[in-house]
Amino acid sequence: MNYDAILLTTFGGPESPDEVMPFLERVTAGRGVPRERLEEVSHHYLALGGVSPINEQNRNFLKCLREEFVRRGIETPIYWGNRNSHPFLAEALQQIHADGHRSVLAFVSSAYSSYSGCRQYRENLAQALLDTGLNGILAIDKVRHYFDHPGFIAPFAKGLTQALETLERNGVSRSETHIFFTTHSIPISMAESSGPANLRSTFQNGAYVAEHNAAATCILDEVRERFAGEIPHWSLVYQSRSGAPHIPWLEPDIGAALQSAAESGSSAVIVVPIGFISDHVEVIWDLDHEAKELADKLGLQFLRVETPGDSPEFISGVVDLILERQRESERKALSPIGPWPDFCTSDCCPNPRQELPTVAQASN
Repeated sequence: MNYDAILLTTFGGPESPDEVMPFLERVTAGRGVPRERLEEVSHHYLALGGVSPINEQNRNFLKCLREEFVRRGIETPIYWGNRNSHPFLAEALQQIHADGHRSVLAFVSSAYSSYSGCRQYRENLAQALLDTGLNGILAIDKVRHYFDHPGFIAPFAKGLTQALETLERNGVSRSETHIFFTTHSIPISMAESSGPANLRSTFQNGAYVAEHNAAATCILDEVRERFAGEIPHWSLVYQSRSGAPHIPWLEPDIGAALQSAAESGSSAVIVVPIGFISDHVEVIWDLDHEAKELADKLGLQFLRVETPGDSPEFISGVVDLILERQRESERKALSPIGPWPDFCTSDCCPNPRQELPTVAQASN
Protein backbone atom coordinates (compact mmCIF):
# COMPACT_ATOMS: atom_id res chain seq x y z
CA MET A 1 0.00 0.00 0.00
CA ASN A 2 1.19 3.52 -0.79
CA TYR A 3 0.79 6.02 2.05
CA ASP A 4 1.07 9.73 1.36
CA ALA A 5 1.61 10.80 4.99
CA ILE A 6 3.20 9.36 8.14
CA LEU A 7 1.79 10.21 11.57
CA LEU A 8 4.01 9.93 14.65
CA THR A 9 1.38 8.99 17.22
CA THR A 10 2.45 9.45 20.83
CA PHE A 11 1.16 9.67 24.39
CA GLY A 12 1.93 13.31 25.11
CA GLY A 13 2.72 15.16 28.31
CA PRO A 14 2.33 18.53 30.07
CA GLU A 15 4.61 21.42 29.18
CA SER A 16 3.83 23.71 32.12
CA PRO A 17 2.70 23.27 35.75
CA ASP A 18 -0.82 24.45 34.84
CA GLU A 19 -1.14 21.60 32.34
CA VAL A 20 -0.21 18.80 34.76
CA MET A 21 -3.59 18.02 36.38
CA PRO A 22 -5.67 18.47 33.18
CA PHE A 23 -3.23 16.13 31.45
CA LEU A 24 -3.51 13.48 34.17
CA GLU A 25 -7.31 13.79 34.16
CA ARG A 26 -7.38 13.14 30.41
CA VAL A 27 -5.06 10.16 30.77
CA THR A 28 -7.13 8.50 33.50
CA ALA A 29 -10.65 9.49 32.39
CA GLY A 30 -13.13 6.68 33.10
CA ARG A 31 -10.57 4.46 34.87
CA GLY A 32 -11.57 5.13 38.47
CA VAL A 33 -8.12 6.31 39.55
CA PRO A 34 -8.43 8.00 42.98
CA ARG A 35 -7.88 11.76 43.11
CA GLU A 36 -5.12 11.30 45.67
CA ARG A 37 -3.20 9.10 43.22
CA LEU A 38 -3.43 11.82 40.56
CA GLU A 39 -2.13 14.37 43.05
CA GLU A 40 0.73 12.03 43.98
CA VAL A 41 1.72 11.59 40.32
CA SER A 42 1.38 15.33 39.69
CA HIS A 43 4.19 15.92 42.17
CA HIS A 44 6.49 13.80 40.00
CA TYR A 45 5.90 16.20 37.10
CA LEU A 46 6.10 19.29 39.32
CA ALA A 47 9.45 18.10 40.67
CA LEU A 48 10.65 18.32 37.06
CA GLY A 49 9.31 21.86 36.68
CA GLY A 50 5.85 20.76 35.52
CA VAL A 51 7.28 19.87 32.10
CA SER A 52 7.37 16.29 30.86
CA PRO A 53 10.49 15.58 28.80
CA ILE A 54 8.43 13.45 26.42
CA ASN A 55 7.36 16.22 24.03
CA GLU A 56 10.88 17.53 23.56
CA GLN A 57 12.00 13.96 23.03
CA ASN A 58 9.25 13.55 20.43
CA ARG A 59 10.32 16.74 18.66
CA ASN A 60 13.87 15.45 18.44
CA PHE A 61 12.67 12.00 17.36
CA LEU A 62 10.60 13.65 14.62
CA LYS A 63 13.62 15.69 13.49
CA CYS A 64 15.82 12.59 13.32
CA LEU A 65 13.13 10.62 11.49
CA ARG A 66 12.78 13.37 8.88
CA GLU A 67 16.56 13.50 8.46
CA GLU A 68 16.65 9.74 7.90
CA PHE A 69 13.87 10.09 5.31
CA VAL A 70 15.97 12.67 3.47
CA ARG A 71 19.06 10.47 3.70
CA ARG A 72 17.15 7.59 2.12
CA GLY A 73 15.44 9.73 -0.50
CA ILE A 74 11.93 9.31 0.98
CA GLU A 75 9.69 12.30 0.30
CA THR A 76 6.61 11.28 2.33
CA PRO A 77 5.85 14.01 4.92
CA ILE A 78 5.81 13.15 8.63
CA TYR A 79 3.32 14.71 11.08
CA TRP A 80 2.99 14.43 14.85
CA GLY A 81 -0.06 14.01 17.08
CA ASN A 82 -0.57 13.21 20.80
CA ARG A 83 -3.33 11.36 22.57
CA ASN A 84 -3.30 13.52 25.68
CA SER A 85 -1.69 16.89 24.93
CA HIS A 86 -0.96 19.38 22.15
CA PRO A 87 -0.57 18.73 19.32
CA PHE A 88 -3.68 16.57 19.66
CA LEU A 89 -4.47 13.87 17.11
CA ALA A 90 -7.42 15.83 15.73
CA GLU A 91 -5.16 18.83 15.06
CA ALA A 92 -2.66 16.61 13.24
CA LEU A 93 -5.35 14.96 11.10
CA GLN A 94 -6.82 18.33 10.12
CA GLN A 95 -3.37 19.49 8.98
CA ILE A 96 -2.78 16.25 7.07
CA HIS A 97 -6.10 16.70 5.26
CA ALA A 98 -5.49 20.40 4.59
CA ASP A 99 -2.16 19.49 3.00
CA GLY A 100 -3.96 17.22 0.56
CA HIS A 101 -3.12 13.79 1.96
CA ARG A 102 -5.64 10.96 2.24
CA SER A 103 -3.77 7.75 3.17
CA VAL A 104 -1.96 7.80 6.52
CA LEU A 105 0.37 5.32 8.19
CA ALA A 106 0.62 5.83 11.96
CA PHE A 107 3.76 4.91 13.88
CA VAL A 108 2.72 4.45 17.52
CA SER A 109 5.23 4.94 20.34
CA SER A 110 4.32 1.61 21.93
CA ALA A 111 6.00 -1.62 20.83
CA TYR A 112 3.65 -4.13 22.47
CA SER A 113 0.13 -5.58 22.44
CA SER A 114 -2.31 -4.35 25.10
CA TYR A 115 -5.45 -2.28 25.26
CA SER A 116 -3.64 0.84 26.48
CA GLY A 117 -0.62 0.27 24.23
CA CYS A 118 -2.45 -0.42 20.97
CA ARG A 119 -6.24 -0.55 20.79
CA GLN A 120 -6.69 2.68 22.74
CA TYR A 121 -4.46 4.48 20.24
CA ARG A 122 -6.56 3.05 17.42
CA GLU A 123 -9.75 4.15 19.20
CA ASN A 124 -8.36 7.65 19.70
CA LEU A 125 -7.47 7.90 16.02
CA ALA A 126 -10.97 6.75 15.06
CA GLN A 127 -12.51 9.30 17.42
CA ALA A 128 -10.29 12.05 15.99
CA LEU A 129 -11.59 11.19 12.51
CA LEU A 130 -15.17 11.49 13.79
CA ASP A 131 -14.47 14.74 15.67
CA THR A 132 -12.94 16.37 12.59
CA GLY A 133 -15.51 15.06 10.11
CA LEU A 134 -12.73 13.20 8.28
CA ASN A 135 -14.10 9.70 8.81
CA GLY A 136 -14.34 8.06 5.40
CA ILE A 137 -12.09 10.76 3.92
CA LEU A 138 -8.78 9.93 5.59
CA ALA A 139 -7.71 6.30 5.79
CA ILE A 140 -5.38 5.41 8.69
CA ASP A 141 -3.35 2.23 9.13
CA LYS A 142 -0.81 1.47 11.86
CA VAL A 143 2.74 0.10 11.88
CA ARG A 144 2.81 -3.37 13.46
CA HIS A 145 4.22 -4.11 16.91
CA TYR A 146 8.00 -3.98 16.85
CA PHE A 147 9.03 -5.48 20.21
CA ASP A 148 11.45 -7.89 18.48
CA HIS A 149 12.55 -5.73 15.55
CA PRO A 150 16.36 -5.40 15.26
CA GLY A 151 16.18 -1.60 15.41
CA PHE A 152 14.36 -1.72 18.76
CA ILE A 153 16.51 -4.47 20.26
CA ALA A 154 19.95 -3.15 19.26
CA PRO A 155 20.07 -0.01 21.49
CA PHE A 156 19.02 -2.01 24.56
CA ALA A 157 21.61 -4.70 23.80
CA LYS A 158 24.30 -2.05 23.38
CA GLY A 159 23.34 -0.36 26.66
CA LEU A 160 23.21 -3.63 28.58
CA THR A 161 26.62 -4.62 27.23
CA GLN A 162 28.06 -1.29 28.37
CA ALA A 163 26.49 -1.68 31.83
CA LEU A 164 27.96 -5.19 32.24
CA GLU A 165 31.36 -3.90 31.14
CA THR A 166 31.13 -1.08 33.70
CA LEU A 167 30.41 -3.55 36.50
CA GLU A 168 33.23 -5.77 35.24
CA ARG A 169 35.66 -2.83 35.48
CA ASN A 170 34.35 -2.16 39.00
CA GLY A 171 35.16 -5.71 40.03
CA VAL A 172 31.54 -6.93 40.24
CA SER A 173 31.12 -10.48 39.00
CA ARG A 174 28.15 -11.50 36.89
CA SER A 175 27.13 -13.97 39.61
CA GLU A 176 26.60 -10.97 41.91
CA THR A 177 24.51 -9.08 39.32
CA HIS A 178 20.80 -9.29 38.53
CA ILE A 179 19.26 -7.83 35.36
CA PHE A 180 15.74 -6.44 35.62
CA PHE A 181 13.81 -5.84 32.42
CA THR A 182 11.07 -3.37 33.33
CA THR A 183 7.81 -2.39 31.70
CA HIS A 184 4.60 -0.64 32.63
CA SER A 185 2.37 -2.76 34.82
CA ILE A 186 -1.20 -3.23 33.56
CA PRO A 187 -4.24 -4.98 35.07
CA ILE A 188 -3.89 -8.77 34.91
CA SER A 189 -7.20 -8.98 33.05
CA MET A 190 -5.85 -6.61 30.38
CA ALA A 191 -2.65 -8.63 30.08
CA GLU A 192 -4.55 -11.91 29.71
CA SER A 193 -6.78 -10.46 26.96
CA SER A 194 -3.88 -8.90 25.03
CA GLY A 195 -3.30 -10.11 21.49
CA PRO A 196 -5.74 -11.81 19.11
CA ALA A 197 -8.03 -14.45 20.63
CA ASN A 198 -6.68 -17.25 18.42
CA LEU A 199 -3.17 -16.74 19.86
CA ARG A 200 -3.93 -16.13 23.54
CA SER A 201 -4.05 -19.80 24.45
CA THR A 202 -0.47 -20.17 23.18
CA PHE A 203 0.81 -17.45 25.54
CA GLN A 204 0.80 -17.73 29.30
CA ASN A 205 -0.76 -14.50 30.64
CA GLY A 206 -1.44 -13.14 27.12
CA ALA A 207 0.62 -11.53 24.37
CA TYR A 208 1.77 -8.55 26.47
CA VAL A 209 3.90 -10.66 28.81
CA ALA A 210 5.01 -13.02 26.02
CA GLU A 211 6.20 -10.13 23.85
CA HIS A 212 8.22 -8.61 26.70
CA ASN A 213 9.83 -11.96 27.47
CA ALA A 214 10.62 -12.30 23.77
CA ALA A 215 12.22 -8.82 23.69
CA ALA A 216 14.31 -9.58 26.79
CA THR A 217 15.47 -12.88 25.28
CA CYS A 218 16.44 -11.16 22.02
CA ILE A 219 18.48 -8.57 23.92
CA LEU A 220 20.25 -11.25 25.93
CA ASP A 221 21.00 -13.24 22.77
CA GLU A 222 22.77 -10.17 21.36
CA VAL A 223 24.72 -9.61 24.59
CA ARG A 224 25.85 -13.23 24.92
CA GLU A 225 28.05 -12.84 21.86
CA ARG A 226 30.19 -10.33 23.78
CA PHE A 227 30.34 -12.29 27.05
CA ALA A 228 30.85 -15.81 25.72
CA GLY A 229 27.46 -16.97 26.90
CA GLU A 230 27.85 -16.04 30.58
CA ILE A 231 24.87 -13.83 31.49
CA PRO A 232 23.64 -12.85 34.97
CA HIS A 233 20.26 -13.94 36.31
CA TRP A 234 17.43 -11.85 34.89
CA SER A 235 13.75 -11.18 35.52
CA LEU A 236 10.85 -9.35 33.90
CA VAL A 237 9.39 -6.90 36.43
CA TYR A 238 6.85 -4.09 36.40
CA GLN A 239 6.61 -0.43 37.35
CA SER A 240 4.35 2.65 37.35
CA ARG A 241 1.12 1.04 38.54
CA SER A 242 -1.62 3.69 38.48
CA GLY A 243 -4.99 1.91 38.78
CA ALA A 244 -7.54 1.38 41.54
CA PRO A 245 -5.95 -0.49 44.47
CA HIS A 246 -8.50 -3.36 44.50
CA ILE A 247 -7.73 -4.42 40.88
CA PRO A 248 -4.91 -7.00 40.49
CA TRP A 249 -2.03 -5.73 38.31
CA LEU A 250 1.03 -7.49 36.94
CA GLU A 251 3.79 -8.11 39.49
CA PRO A 252 6.45 -8.13 40.84
CA ASP A 253 6.95 -4.40 41.15
CA ILE A 254 10.50 -3.17 40.65
CA GLY A 255 10.69 -2.14 44.30
CA ALA A 256 9.82 -5.62 45.57
CA ALA A 257 12.21 -7.12 43.01
CA LEU A 258 15.09 -4.97 44.26
CA GLN A 259 14.36 -6.05 47.82
CA SER A 260 14.43 -9.71 46.76
CA ALA A 261 17.69 -9.21 44.89
CA ALA A 262 19.36 -7.75 47.95
CA GLU A 263 18.05 -10.56 50.16
CA SER A 264 19.34 -13.20 47.72
CA GLY A 265 22.88 -11.82 47.81
CA SER A 266 23.08 -9.64 44.70
CA SER A 267 25.42 -6.68 44.99
CA ALA A 268 24.48 -4.92 41.73
CA VAL A 269 21.43 -4.55 39.51
CA ILE A 270 21.02 -3.42 35.92
CA VAL A 271 17.60 -2.06 34.96
CA VAL A 272 16.61 -2.25 31.29
CA PRO A 273 13.33 -0.35 30.62
CA ILE A 274 12.17 -2.37 27.60
CA GLY A 275 8.58 -1.19 27.93
CA PHE A 276 9.45 2.35 26.84
CA ILE A 277 10.98 3.98 23.76
CA SER A 278 12.16 7.19 25.47
CA ASP A 279 13.32 8.46 28.86
CA HIS A 280 10.10 10.18 29.91
CA VAL A 281 8.75 10.82 33.43
CA GLU A 282 7.91 7.21 34.27
CA VAL A 283 11.48 6.23 33.46
CA ILE A 284 13.16 9.22 35.08
CA TRP A 285 11.03 9.34 38.23
CA ASP A 286 10.08 5.72 38.83
CA LEU A 287 13.49 4.28 37.96
CA ASP A 288 16.19 6.97 38.20
CA HIS A 289 14.66 8.47 41.33
CA GLU A 290 12.55 5.98 43.30
CA ALA A 291 14.14 2.68 42.26
CA LYS A 292 17.68 4.04 42.53
CA GLU A 293 16.95 5.54 45.94
CA LEU A 294 15.71 2.15 47.16
CA ALA A 295 18.71 0.36 45.63
CA ASP A 296 21.05 2.77 47.44
CA LYS A 297 19.31 2.02 50.75
CA LEU A 298 19.66 -1.70 50.08
CA GLY A 299 23.36 -1.35 49.28
CA LEU A 300 22.93 -2.33 45.63
CA GLN A 301 24.93 -0.77 42.81
CA PHE A 302 22.33 0.52 40.36
CA LEU A 303 22.80 0.99 36.62
CA ARG A 304 19.95 1.92 34.28
CA VAL A 305 20.17 1.34 30.53
CA GLU A 306 18.91 4.12 28.26
CA THR A 307 15.80 3.67 26.14
CA PRO A 308 16.19 3.67 22.31
CA GLY A 309 15.18 7.34 21.99
CA ASP A 310 16.83 8.91 18.97
CA SER A 311 19.60 6.30 18.64
CA PRO A 312 20.62 5.74 15.01
CA GLU A 313 19.69 2.05 15.22
CA PHE A 314 16.15 2.79 16.36
CA ILE A 315 15.58 5.65 13.93
CA SER A 316 16.77 3.46 11.08
CA GLY A 317 14.60 0.60 12.36
CA VAL A 318 11.48 2.78 12.40
CA VAL A 319 12.11 3.78 8.79
CA ASP A 320 12.59 0.10 7.95
CA LEU A 321 9.19 -0.64 9.54
CA ILE A 322 7.56 2.10 7.47
CA LEU A 323 9.18 0.87 4.27
CA GLU A 324 8.20 -2.70 5.19
CA ARG A 325 4.58 -1.60 5.27
CA GLN A 326 5.04 0.07 1.91
CA ARG A 327 6.30 -3.35 0.68
CA GLU A 328 9.73 -1.82 0.02
CA SER A 329 11.62 -3.64 2.78
CA GLU A 330 11.67 -7.16 4.21
CA ARG A 331 9.80 -8.06 7.41
CA LYS A 332 12.35 -8.43 10.20
CA ALA A 333 11.96 -10.06 13.62
CA LEU A 334 14.42 -11.61 16.04
CA SER A 335 12.00 -13.81 18.01
CA PRO A 336 9.94 -16.87 17.05
CA ILE A 337 6.65 -15.05 17.72
CA GLY A 338 7.35 -12.26 15.21
CA PRO A 339 6.99 -10.50 12.92
CA TRP A 340 3.64 -9.48 14.36
CA PRO A 341 0.66 -9.16 11.97
CA ASP A 342 0.10 -5.83 10.21
CA PHE A 343 -3.55 -5.56 11.26
CA CYS A 344 -5.31 -6.15 14.57
CA THR A 345 -8.34 -8.44 14.70
CA SER A 346 -11.63 -7.19 16.16
CA ASP A 347 -11.12 -9.38 19.26
CA CYS A 348 -7.55 -8.18 19.86
CA CYS A 349 -6.83 -6.36 23.15
CA PRO A 350 -10.52 -5.60 23.88
CA ASN A 351 -11.67 -2.42 25.57
CA PRO A 352 -12.43 -3.45 29.18
CA ARG A 353 -15.33 -0.99 29.46
CA GLN A 354 -17.09 -0.73 26.10
CA GLU A 355 -16.47 -1.45 22.44
CA LEU A 356 -15.58 1.66 20.44
CA PRO A 357 -14.73 2.29 16.77
CA THR A 358 -11.09 1.71 15.78
CA VAL A 359 -8.82 2.24 12.81
CA ALA A 360 -6.39 -0.29 11.32
CA GLN A 361 -8.51 -3.35 12.00
CA ALA A 362 -8.42 -6.61 10.07
CA SER A 363 -11.51 -7.40 8.04
CA ASN A 364 -11.71 -10.87 9.68
